[in-house]
Amino acid sequence: MIITASHNPPSYNGFKLKAHYGGPSSPATIDEVEKAIPESATGLLKPINELVKAGKIAYVDLENLYVNEVETKFDLEAIKNAKMEFAYDAMYGAGQNVIRRTFPEITLLHCDENPGFHGQAPEPIHKNLQEFSELIRISEEIDCGLVTDGDADRIGLYNKAGKFIDSHHIMLLLIHYLHKYKGMNGKVITTFSATSKITDMCKAYGLDIEITKIGFKYICDLMVKENVLVGGEESGGIAIKGHIPERDGIWIGLTIWEFMAKTGKSLDELIKEVYDVVGTFAMERIDLHITEEIKQRVLAECKANKYTQFGNYKIEKTENLDGYKFHLGNGEWVMLRASGTEPVLRVYSESSTSEKAFAILEATKGTILK
Repeated sequence: MIITASHNPPSYNGFKLKAHYGGPSSPATIDEVEKAIPESATGLLKPINELVKAGKIAYVDLENLYVNEVETKFDLEAIKNAKMEFAYDAMYGAGQNVIRRTFPEITLLHCDENPGFHGQAPEPIHKNLQEFSELIRISEEIDCGLVTDGDADRIGLYNKAGKFIDSHHIMLLLIHYLHKYKGMNGKVITTFSATSKITDMCKAYGLDIEITKIGFKYICDLMVKENVLVGGEESGGIAIKGHIPERDGIWIGLTIWEFMAKTGKSLDELIKEVYDVVGTFAMERIDLHITEEIKQRVLAECKANKYTQFGNYKIEKTENLDGYKFHLGNGEWVMLRASGTEPVLRVYSESSTSEKAFAILEATKGTILK
């Protein structure tokens, strides 16, 4: 059981249940646990020291276990001896000691303990990482910056110019490295909101791909049953073969650093290799904070197939695996997905450039909110 607020504010503190394989417990297991929780816990709890004496609780040094695994699985000498400079932003989270111990010489930011995260929700997205981005930009020496969130399972990445590299590009880099360079095989699992370029790369490399609903639990469920090379989602949670079936921002970051060190290539040069296989692309997203009434009206219109075009973009095909994805031709698409807890409608788009993706988002917004 993990007690964490993850990237959310402290008031969201909650439980994550992990299974013996190290990944999320199955929905069926979680249902069993929830049914076993009594309405009141009065009188049921014993002092921790009594539970330790009874053998119900054991203290384990998980940090040492993890660092030892990192030292076994990665070519750390190649990373340390590469003529490259790296930086890491822990966002005051749980990843700070591992990186500090493993790479004591690199540039570290927010690697001290602050339970309130200095008032900033530690979600590794660009708007929360302006200080880190600027640090990289002005240094002119740092080749890649790695960020992990509060519990270090999600990744953020920056190139030498301080530009944010999204998880869609990271997943493609991982497939490219593990298969093309290391000769590894397996199925690729990704979620409904991820770039379609992942499908294109799998087709180019002869790898099977499966697209799931949004949520890492769906990816994990397949990883424990099948031979999976890479499993990842748009929010930065990614897992790879040879590790546990769970998101791990440090593990994924070290894989990218090893890729750079082994090839001697910059992040931009490696992304260029990806583009040579699948073509250039950009993914963008906006969150529309609207009333619940408007949200439900838009969803009803999607369900009834009321939309035939957004602005000048004509809809060629619609999918509704988890939300509504409208294919617009030429590899472009836009997707609408409602938050289950807030009056928020998330709108995603993909095109060949960021400007074109934002144009699709604006056209869609203009149509659904008119």
